[in-house]
Amino acid sequence: MTEIHGPRLEAVASKAIDVLLVSFNSAHLLARLRQTLEAAAPDGMALRLLAVDNASSDRSAEILRRYFSCDVFIQNQVNVGFGRANNQLLEHVRADYVLLLNTDAFVAPETIAMTVDYMDAHPKCGILGVRLTDRDGTLQPSRRKFPTPFTTFLRRTGLERFLPVSAARHDIDEDHASVADCDWVPGCYYLVRRAVLDDIGLFDPRFFLYFEVVDHCRRAHDAGWSVTYLPSTSVVHVGGESAKSVASLSRDRQISVLQTESELLYMRKHFGMGGLVLHLLLGVLGDLILAVKDLVKGRGFASALSRFRLTQVTWRLASRTVLGTKPTR
Repeated sequence: MTEIHGPRLEAVASKAIDVLLVSFNSAHLLARLRQTLEAAAPDGMALRLLAVDNASSDRSAEILRRYFSCDVFIQNQVNVGFGRANNQLLEHVRADYVLLLNTDAFVAPETIAMTVDYMDAHPKCGILGVRLTDRDGTLQPSRRKFPTPFTTFLRRTGLERFLPVSAARHDIDEDHASVADCDWVPGCYYLVRRAVLDDIGLFDPRFFLYFEVVDHCRRAHDAGWSVTYLPSTSVVHVGGESAKSVASLSRDRQISVLQTESELLYMRKHFGMGGLVLHLLLGVLGDLILAVKDLVKGRGFASALSRFRLTQVTWRLASRTVLGTKPTR
C-alpha cells in the first residue's frame, strides 16, 4: 500500500465536507466525476478529496493522483473491497460531514449544498441519501428496507406481489417523492455526519462487498441516529461499471458469490443462528418453488434443476464462512 498526502489540515471550516472515493478500474468514469464534483462544489464550503485505488489494472490510480488534487491518496496493491477501502480513509477525516461517493455516481450542481444544508437543519439526521436515477432518468430504489430472511425469500420467489403488506413491499414501490426517514440508503451517495463515525465507526470489515452499508445504517439506527431520504436533488448512478472491466467477475458469477456471502454474514450478525438457519431453509424452499414454476411453464427439467445452483453455492458458503461468522476474503 502506498499513501500520498496533500496539505495536512488539522481543522477545516465548520461547513466542510470530506469526499471519500474508492476506485476500481473506473478510469473511463473519472473525467466526468471530476467535472461534476467541480460544478457541485458549494460556495464557502471546503471540499477535500480522499481517495483509495483498489489495485486497478487500468489508469485509475494515475488519473486520481495527477488530476484530482487529493488531500489523501492511497494505492492498494490488492483489492481489499469497498468497505475496507473506505475504512482506510477514516483516520484522515477532518470535516464535520463525510460523503462516500461512488466513481460511477454523478452529482447535480446543487446536490452537495442541498444535502449539507438539510443535515445542518436536522441534527438527529446521521446519514442522508438522495434520489438515484439511471442515465435516462429512470428511478432506482433510493430508500430501502432492511432485509430479513422472510422478505428475502418473498422477493426471490416473487411471492411478495401476493402479500400486500408493508414488510413485503418492494423498495421501488416506496414513496420516492417525499422526504422521509427510512431503514437504509444506497452507498453510491452516502452523506454521513462525522459524529456518527465517532459514535459507531464506519464499515464492518467482514463485508468485502455488499451489505456493508445496510449494516452501517442498522448500527446508526441502534445508536439513535436517523437515516433520511431527500428527493429534491438527484444523482445519476451508472452502476456495475467496475465489474464489467473484469471478465472473471461475469464469467464466474463472482459478484453473485460475493453478494451471497455478505448476505450470510449479515443474517447471522443481525438475526443470530436461528435467523441464519431460517434463511438457509427458506432458500431451499424458494428454489423448490421456482423449479416447480419452471416445470409448470414448460421450461424443462434442466431449467428447473438449475434453480438449485444458488442453494448449492449458499450452503457451500455457509460452511466456508463457519455459519456466517467469518469472511472468506
